[in-house]
Amino acid sequence: MLNKLFIEKTDNTLIQLFRYTFVGGIAFAVDFSSLYLLTDFAGFHYLHSAAIAFILGLIINYILSILWVFKSRAVNKKIIEFIIFAIIGIVGLGLNELIIWFSTERINLYYLHSKLISTAIVYFWNFLARKYILYKGKVSE
Repeated sequence: MLNKLFIEKTDNTLIQLFRYTFVGGIAFAVDFSSLYLLTDFAGFHYLHSAAIAFILGLIINYILSILWVFKSRAVNKKIIEFIIFAIIGIVGLGLNELIIWFSTERINLYYLHSKLISTAIVYFWNFLARKYILYKGKVSE
């Protein structure tokens, strides 16, 4: 069972979601810590920091997703695959920025709390869009 969860290539959506949660956690750690460092230590505006941090998380997410999460690939050329992956990520970035801005400016939440809300929503967008647009596999095995 552990072999199936962690090692074997799979098109099983639940196993992919399980793995994507780990990948997302690593990408989130890069994203969240970069946001904090760029805003509080480098002096960037929180929305600029959020964009840069999101891109760093996107790169980590792409590399780990193609290596470990998704077995089936709809696109054979890696550059085209990354462009599609990035477009999905850009939509996620737009959602990220909108949610952070709205939560921080309109609801008056602390920007890092806004980021937590954004992360939960964008996580599901990214997984579902990448699974069904880019890595078209069977719904289950």
